[in-house]
Formats: sequence, C-alpha cells, structure tokens
Amino acid sequence: MAHNLKGRGEEAGIPHFNLDRLTSNTMASHRLIQYVGKHFGLAASERLYDCLNVYYFVEGHALNDRPRLAKVASEELKKIGNEIGEEEILLFLNSDEGREEIEKVLQTHTQLGIHSIPKFIIEGQTLIDGAAHWKHHVQIYREIESRGSVNGGPIFGEMLGVDAEIIERGSHEEPDEMYA
Repeated sequence: MAHNLKGRGEEAGIPHFNLDRLTSNTMASHRLIQYVGKHFGLAASERLYDCLNVYYFVEGHALNDRPRLAKVASEELKKIGNEIGEEEILLFLNSDEGREEIEKVLQTHTQLGIHSIPKFIIEGQTLIDGAAHWKHHVQIYREIESRGSVNGGPIFGEMLGVDAEIIERGSHEEPDEMYA
C-alpha cells in the first residue's frame, strides 16, 4: 500500500519532506521521549516528539546522535518551562535506563503485527496506519462518539513505566498553552 509520505507531509504543513536523510537506530530518541513523558508529562513528550519529527524528517538529522538529541531536547523543554540541562539528558542517553521498557513495547509491536510507524492503537484494539488519510481517523472517532463511550484504553503506558496519573492527565491542553 503506497502512502505518499511526501504528499501527506505537505498536507500536514511540512513543505520540505527530506527523503534524502539517512536512517538510524531510534532507540535513543524513543528512550528520550519516554523519559520526558515520565518526568514532565505527555504534553512535553508530544511536543518533543513533534520537534524530533522536524529534526529528522525535515532537517535530516540522525536520531541516534546523542549529543545533538540532548541539545535539541534541552532547548525544546526550556521553551515550555522545563529546565533540564544538556548534560543531564546526555547522562540519561548514555545509560541503559528505559531500554528494557522500549524493548517490551517493540516485542508487543511484533505480536500486534506492527512493522512500521506511525500507527495508532485506538481503544487498545483498533490499529490504524498513521499515514492513512485523515478521513479514516475521523470515521473511527465518529463511531466512538456515536457510542458515547470508549471501549478499552492505553496499552503501552504501564509497559513504559508511565504513571497512571500522567496518562490520565493526558496531553490535552489548549493550543495557546502548549505553544506559548
């Protein structure tokens, strides 16, 4: 199934989708996003995730360049009031903290038949490709809306060691608060 990633990127407001970038091991970036979510909440981890998408897909930087990841993460977190130095982030990235949890999630991905990202698991059971057209996402959410309730919940929070309180708080902030 062709997903026209460059076209989808343009639709999402990414005018230059860098297809010439080198692929790299993503363990460090996944661990970093997990670390930020656990310590600063999901709004911060999602903001960093968005930043790293530009870092990789637009600017073409490697996701395993630990010193550069530490610098980018420190700068991005500072923008939203979370002071953490590059050195502290680099210490984390150079450790094995979070690796076991990420490996558990990767095993679960394999069990679920997930071999590429992005993917969304809705209600803990419905799998939808992230590159699918937005209309497919809307259809699923409209079905949930018409039922009036969500059946199931997140499946990776516990595996990643993210507190239930952080998950419950979610990342749903007013756009002005998120991007001030």
